[in-house]
Amino acid sequence: MRRSQLLPSVILVTAALAAGCAQASGPTWTFPPAGGGAVAAVAPVASGVPAAAPSAAAGGGMAAMAGTVEITAFDLGFTPKAVTVPAAGRYAFTLKNTGAMTHDLTFAGGATTGPVEAGQTATVEVDVPAAGLTFLCSIPGHAAAGMTGGVTVTGGTAGGAAEGESHGGPAPDTGTVLPDPAAPKYTLYDATAPKVLDGTTHDIDLVVKEMPMTVGETPDGGFVQAVWTFNGTVPGPVIRVHLGDRIRIHLKNPATNQLSHSVDFHASQVAWNDEMTSIKPGEEKLYEWTADYAGVWMYHCGTAPALHHIANGMYGMVIVEPAGGFKPVDHEFALVQNEWYLGPQGEPVDLAKAAVGNPAPDFVTFNGVKDQYKDHPLEVGTGKTVRIFVLDAGPNIDSSFHIVGTIFNTVVKEGIALTSDNPGHFGSQAVDLSPAQGAYVEFTTAEDGLYPIVTHAFNFVGRGALGLVKAGDGDPLK
Repeated sequence: MRRSQLLPSVILVTAALAAGCAQASGPTWTFPPAGGGAVAAVAPVASGVPAAAPSAAAGGGMAAMAGTVEITAFDLGFTPKAVTVPAAGRYAFTLKNTGAMTHDLTFAGGATTGPVEAGQTATVEVDVPAAGLTFLCSIPGHAAAGMTGGVTVTGGTAGGAAEGESHGGPAPDTGTVLPDPAAPKYTLYDATAPKVLDGTTHDIDLVVKEMPMTVGETPDGGFVQAVWTFNGTVPGPVIRVHLGDRIRIHLKNPATNQLSHSVDFHASQVAWNDEMTSIKPGEEKLYEWTADYAGVWMYHCGTAPALHHIANGMYGMVIVEPAGGFKPVDHEFALVQNEWYLGPQGEPVDLAKAAVGNPAPDFVTFNGVKDQYKDHPLEVGTGKTVRIFVLDAGPNIDSSFHIVGTIFNTVVKEGIALTSDNPGHFGSQAVDLSPAQGAYVEFTTAEDGLYPIVTHAFNFVGRGALGLVKAGDGDPLK
């Protein structure tokens, strides 16, 4: 019983921080509803709200029931968000609250279940017009955080129905790019940091692969983009070497690709118009450099427009170990924050969306996939030492990297160090990174439990920038 409370509790914490989850004694519109439809009576099932007397249909009698619909509320979202009914008429809508917070189901026109506590259900009868209508959770802040949806009558549209879902901030607004129920499941990116390469000279193949990739999933389906990659992953492989090592990158652009590509290693000191020049499909080139400086570095495709190539997946991390190497720790991970500006399903990302002066990415992710480490937490031993290498690949927005419930005792950002033995015993709560900046942090977990990984720019947490560190068995109450 205790174990089942863990994930909702974590989601509640991050959601409350992001959405300002004020509760109200009764339903209050966060914003005025659009649409219409006759109001039917509230008929709570188990919410503790007294049932109202049923209202009469037009003409003085009770309207025949056309069907029933079940909608599930979680924190903070509805599933399904887009409901389709076969014809206009009166329907019984049942709200099942599986979240940790109180929610309601309120329709344009005023029909509402009233507040429904966690774990309970309530039903409301609503007359759905041929034009359809919208619904939301009227608890203050919840609609703004993504709890909106709509009912469509077959052959029509429900104005204002939003797509996507959220677990801690404004829901993704993917506009005309709708989730595909047939999209393949995403491929989990292994966040374990690789060991440092043996030897002092390294020949490394980077093969450009243009390929489809599922970059995010919602309860209604996935989002597939035609990404451009190094070695078939987004981000590309993490390259970890010693200070002073010689790196020989063999960049290969197979003839099966459609575009020219290149690579730019920020850890290198080479002429831009030498190693960084583009190669056409069917060509390859050698990019040779020496790791003269330690740090966490970005590499990316620099072919024009570089913004498009980075936004479409062509980036990765280089770790150059300092003189003497890193001290041993129990766990090491590598996380790259990036943004997705969704293009149509199966096509590259939308360059026009990525190029605006006030960027509004559809997804912000760690290692290329929305929420993947919420679904698959990074497992560590309680009280063990953890090091995370982190890079903001952008291409546009900053990161405020934070792990809820921890304090970083060591931070090295762009060569500036806060060490665990500093005289004042200072710690760090977040690491600020602009695009192309890197750092590493170290911490320990105080007890068994779940520790959310976020950017503390919480408007992006609900768009995919959420993961979990799982310490021990994840249960702090045992």
